[in-house]
Amino acid sequence: MASMEQIQKLRSQTGAGVVDVKKALDETGGDYDKALDLLRKRGEAVALKKSARDASDGMMFSYIHMGRIGVLLELNCETDFVARTDDFQQLGKEICMQIASMSPRYVSSEEIPADVVSREREVYVSQIDASKPKEVQDKIIEGKLKKYYDEVCLLNQKFFKNEDQTIQALVTEAIGKIGENIRVRRFVRFSLDEHEQR
Repeated sequence: MASMEQIQKLRSQTGAGVVDVKKALDETGGDYDKALDLLRKRGEAVALKKSARDASDGMMFSYIHMGRIGVLLELNCETDFVARTDDFQQLGKEICMQIASMSPRYVSSEEIPADVVSREREVYVSQIDASKPKEVQDKIIEGKLKKYYDEVCLLNQKFFKNEDQTIQALVTEAIGKIGENIRVRRFVRFSLDEHEQR
């Protein structure tokens, strides 16, 4: 039988309801870690269902790091009520800090202009041993492009507070916890050394 302490801890960690937490603990024989994984997977399933819904509300967030780097972020959700919740506010702050520390150039790979991708691809082609079979060359190029996306796209980047989680996974987890679709709309990053706008 699940203890009250386990239920409260799981609820605070996942944002799931009491019934869902009890059910997860029952299904996993009271194993806390397995119940946590199960709830997180279900949260991702909830996020997939909600991802088609319109996220036209939200909030602008700002962050200044040491007076040298500044970030403005537009983070969207479905209602102004959710935009004011602590969980949404925390997500906005963490994404701002990610942008400040990791300098992404785009929100996602879909935003990268075709000519930029084409240039990157040309560079990778020039680096590959031409004697390798074409399918091997293609695989190497795709691998290098994925690595490039992981560096320059905010949603692909590893979360600076948890290397096992991408920013997309962080947003997906928040969708499951909050219960509304959430979308990183756009951001701008300024620094004293350079000006980047996305």
